[in-house]
Amino acid sequence: MTLSPEAPIRVAVSTVIVALRPHPDTGAPALWMPLVRRVAEPFEGSWALPGGWVQPDEGLEDSAAARLRETTNVQPRYLEQLYAFGDVDRSPNRVVSIVYWALVHPDEANVVPDDWNVRWFLADEHPPLAFDHDRIVAYALWRLRNKMSYSRIAQAFLGDRFTLAELRGVYEAVLGRALDPANFRRQVEKTDAVLPTDETTSGGRHRPARLYRSNPDLAYADNGPLQPATTPKHR
Repeated sequence: MTLSPEAPIRVAVSTVIVALRPHPDTGAPALWMPLVRRVAEPFEGSWALPGGWVQPDEGLEDSAAARLRETTNVQPRYLEQLYAFGDVDRSPNRVVSIVYWALVHPDEANVVPDDWNVRWFLADEHPPLAFDHDRIVAYALWRLRNKMSYSRIAQAFLGDRFTLAELRGVYEAVLGRALDPANFRRQVEKTDAVLPTDETTSGGRHRPARLYRSNPDLAYADNGPLQPATTPKHR
């Protein structure tokens, strides 16, 4: 593809939204993501990541959050810049996409419509995507799986209160393998990432389990001095 050297460079934002939902075959937690159907060329009718143009009066993160609200209704607690994609031939027009990822817990995921325009897909079994969005998703999932080993990002998938079994389920879904429950408990209890509460689960056939919460003094990931001053602590 040959582009005119005078073609203006436009800046867009796209977001990979990832949530845990039951697998349709096993019922076990699995990674899902919502995609939006394009209604105009190029790639009319194809599925793509939610996103849109950066407006002149918006910062990048504000723009990513605004496009998410407009296309999927999602207002995530965890939104992080992932990477910039700017290959010359990635779009018929010269477009640089600043890509974010949003990790959402069940209550946030439930606001996403599931219809003709927006639909949930298993993250590893999605249809071919418009532009270079297949590459973007592959990179996002690779980053997520690597980040699980050195950050507290798994907690972004859960609500305010959760059991250690639920937290382990996040790791198993993301990493794609089973973890030993006793060893996992020992590893978690060595850290200050989660704090026990006085609450327990209720109902069900099993013995009540203790509920935990994320440490409010720790963010899900450490962005160092680049952490925006206005970003609230995660609770």
